[in-house]
Amino acid sequence: MVKPGDEGPSPWSSSGEEDPESGTERQIFEAADRVFARRGTDGARMQEIAEEAGVNKALLHYYYRSKRKLAEAVFRRTVERFVPTVVEIMSSDLDLDQKVERVVHGYLDLFSRRPYLPGYLISEITHHPDRLPRLFHAVAGPHFERRVLPALKRQIDAGVEEGDIVAIPPEQFLVNVVSLCVFPFAARPMLVLLLGLDEAGFEAFVEERRRDLPGFVMRALSP
Repeated sequence: MVKPGDEGPSPWSSSGEEDPESGTERQIFEAADRVFARRGTDGARMQEIAEEAGVNKALLHYYYRSKRKLAEAVFRRTVERFVPTVVEIMSSDLDLDQKVERVVHGYLDLFSRRPYLPGYLISEITHHPDRLPRLFHAVAGPHFERRVLPALKRQIDAGVEEGDIVAIPPEQFLVNVVSLCVFPFAARPMLVLLLGLDEAGFEAFVEERRRDLPGFVMRALSP
């Protein structure tokens, strides 16, 4: 299980390219990512991020005037890394079960590294709904509408015609897969309380989900 804040190779990284940031700005990005992972965006403090990055707070504010701007920049960079991967997987010629497995594994790995992301999204949706469309349009563009949904529809229609799966709109299929991945992280405090989990227990719960969820999704499509 990947621990929060750990870095390392991931199938959801940008195809081997170096980050566009360098030097101080890259230090700040990486430090903010680690602090957000530990504290969440609400609990993080600019002073802690500055200390983590090894810079003074004045320099941190020179690059990012507020925690909101820094959180948005870190979130945007992360989304820019994994959205193209989702697009490529879902619009590819892979079998549907392979697509589900890769997307589930990718999302769970991503949220294990950056557990603050679902909370950040929910906060943005709740408190700043006007910012979210601009942010997603900038990183995702029209890919889902033009590539992912038509590709899934063709594949689902073919499976229905062959009698292998039941009919489901591609939008519903995609949202089902993503929401099943996001919910445990978005609702982590509630799940930890209800299920009596400590940190190790939650990691084991996610690992079990990583193993079983792809099969669950495909069984739900069985006629």
